[in-house]
Amino acid sequence: MGSRNKLSMAAKRLLEEHSESIVRKCVIAALQGDRQALRLCMERVLPARRDAPIRTKLASVKTAGDIDAALQAVLNDIARGRITPGEGEMISNVLEKRRKAIETIELVRRLEQLETAAEARNKEGLRVIVQKLASEPEESSSQGPANSTGGTQ
Repeated sequence: MGSRNKLSMAAKRLLEEHSESIVRKCVIAALQGDRQALRLCMERVLPARRDAPIRTKLASVKTAGDIDAALQAVLNDIARGRITPGEGEMISNVLEKRRKAIETIELVRRLEQLETAAEARNKEGLRVIVQKLASEPEESSSQGPANSTGGTQ
C-alpha cells in the first residue's frame, strides 16, 4: 500500500470519526450567514440537476413507422427553437434504442413463426415418408441379390 493511499485512508477514518460534529458546525455557520457554508449545505440538500426535463410532444412509438414520425417531430422542434440541437440528439438516441427494441421484438416474432412453419413441414415430410414406406411392397429376402451380369454362372 503506497504512502498516498495510507494518508487517504487515515483522513477518511478521521472524517468518519468527526463527521457529525463537522456537519453540525457547517450548518451553524450557514445559519449565521457564512455564504460558503450555506452553499455547501444547499449543494448537499438540493444537488444541481445534471439534465433538465425536455418538454416536447411525441406520439406513441410502437412501430418503426412511429419512430420515423417521432424523429420528424424532433427535427421540427429543433427547427422551431422549441428544443436545442443537444436535446434533440438526446431524444433521438432514446428513439434509436426504442427502434432497436421494436426491431428485436419483431425479429423474435418472425423467427418463432419460421421455426413453427419448419417444424410443421418436417412433421408433414416425415408423415409422407412413413406412408410411402408403409405402402411399398416388401421385397422378399429369399430371392437374394440379382446377378449383375444378367445371367447365372
